[in-house]
Amino acid sequence: MNALELISNQSKKENVPEINIGDTVKVHVKIKEGDKSRIQIFEGTVIAKKHGGISETFTVRRVAHGCGIERVFPLHSPVVEKVDIVRSGKVRRAKLYYLRDRVGKAAKVKELIK
Repeated sequence: MNALELISNQSKKENVPEINIGDTVKVHVKIKEGDKSRIQIFEGTVIAKKHGGISETFTVRRVAHGCGIERVFPLHSPVVEKVDIVRSGKVRRAKLYYLRDRVGKAAKVKELIK
C-alpha cells in the first residue's frame, strides 16, 4: 500500500485546476496520428466526477451538430495537456445526467456569479 501512495504522490500534477460539476471547460488533449502528434480542444460541460486521488476522472458533454457527445478524461493522464475553465456553473446536483434528456435552452446550466 505504501508503494501505491508513493507512486500517486510522484505522478500528481501540480497545475491541475479545481474542476467542479457544471463548469464549462476546454480540455486540451494530445492526439497521436502515426508519428505526429497534435493538440485537440474538447469544450463542454462537466456532468460528472468519479473516483478520487490519482484515478480521478471527469465526464465532459457537448452537443455537436445536434448529436450529444460525452468523453471521459482521466484528470492526471499525460494525454490531457491542460484544462481551462471557461465559466463556472451553478448546480445543485453531483451528477448532471438529466442534461442528456434536455434539448435547447433547457440543457443549459446557469452561470455562478461570484
